[in-house]
Amino acid sequence: MSEGYSKPKVLEAKYILPFILVASLFPLWGFANDVTNPLVKAFKDIFLISNAQSSLVQFAFYLGYGVMALPAAIFIRKYSYKAGILLGLALYAIGATLFIPAASHAEFTYFLAALWILTCGLALLETTANPYVLSMGHPDTSTQRLNLAQAFNPIGSLTGMFIASTYILNELKVAEFREKEQAAHPEYADMLPSVVDGKLTAALETFSKTNPTEHQAMQAADLATVQGPYVAIAVVVAVLFFVFLFNKLPSTISHDHPLTGKELKETFGRLFKNGCYLEGVIAQAFYVGAQIMCWTFVIHYGMTSVGLTAAEAQGYNMWAMGIFLASRFICTFLLGFIRPGQLLMVLATGGLLLSIPVIFVGGYVGLYSLIGISACMSLMFPTIYGIALKGMGDDASLASAGLVMAIVGGALMPPLQGSLIDGGSLIGNIPSVQTSFILPAICFVMICIFGYRAHTKYKV
Repeated sequence: MSEGYSKPKVLEAKYILPFILVASLFPLWGFANDVTNPLVKAFKDIFLISNAQSSLVQFAFYLGYGVMALPAAIFIRKYSYKAGILLGLALYAIGATLFIPAASHAEFTYFLAALWILTCGLALLETTANPYVLSMGHPDTSTQRLNLAQAFNPIGSLTGMFIASTYILNELKVAEFREKEQAAHPEYADMLPSVVDGKLTAALETFSKTNPTEHQAMQAADLATVQGPYVAIAVVVAVLFFVFLFNKLPSTISHDHPLTGKELKETFGRLFKNGCYLEGVIAQAFYVGAQIMCWTFVIHYGMTSVGLTAAEAQGYNMWAMGIFLASRFICTFLLGFIRPGQLLMVLATGGLLLSIPVIFVGGYVGLYSLIGISACMSLMFPTIYGIALKGMGDDASLASAGLVMAIVGGALMPPLQGSLIDGGSLIGNIPSVQTSFILPAICFVMICIFGYRAHTKYKV
């Protein structure tokens, strides 16, 4: 280190207000993610569908990222980060509002369409906000700056989990039916939680056939409950739209040259030659898949391996998010002393080790281990993002698209895990919900490999 060298500031004074405004967006996708995760289990019971079918909630939700990420990056590069934020907020509000007709028609596919539109807006917001934050200052502090902004994401996630637990899962008529059915059969107390869950689902299916009118009324009440939080967030997002519309944001993208087909081709050429970036995209897909699987199926795990209700299991999910939030602030501090690739490798190894009791032990030990995985996942997304985009310059807005498209891992892997649960155990008599967590374990192996290569080969 040369004499007189001083480390660049994480955030310069001129960027403080723009940073605060953009950082306010980060809780929005955290809220959407975690108010939606419990819908996989809720819709399974409301519409009486399989685990694989109900996992289409996550497929539709994260498919929006895969479809919109590249068009979003081109739009931002051609216009501005502010334009991307405004369009993203508009689509978010429209998608959330569409829960009203979806609930009134009681159509599962309508909910999937609403979620897809909503996440097209999220894709625009994430494709905009992440590289925008990276560009607000010196490149050497970009990863720390992004981790600081990402630290606000779990605040939205915790809010989403609280709303889902308190105002959705606790208020569902189908949950009330399951509780009454279990109370009417004291012999269930001597059965395995997974067996009890199957019997309660069978009783609900029988009720839908023998009492169709009552079942339809119960379904309508539950769908009205589900739509409430989405209508509320649509109002919040609409207010934010006008806040950004009337505030001036600094331009950190060079527009000296118009965006042309040739320029796009040259940019993509540079990206495909960047090994660290390509490996980062792959690692990001595995990370998002692992995160969504762990946070979606913790409810199934709590119900079938421990014997909790859906609302009780969601409570443990909130503890996981609290740990995730605390760990993110701690790890952001540690990044000032440890290289990002090295820290990523350590965290991924921790996630893999904690997966072992989740799969093989079960019960509360497995549940607590599953919660502990959140501490390891806390810094993975922004760290992979920062490593992959470091030093990109103007290419970052397009390169960001690949990393946002990688979120499609959250669309592909949960239905696969749902199919594993429906298909039965992979290992002896261990419940299928437990053995299905082999998939997140594989994801952590892939992330660990990227962390190792980032640290040793790419020196990040």
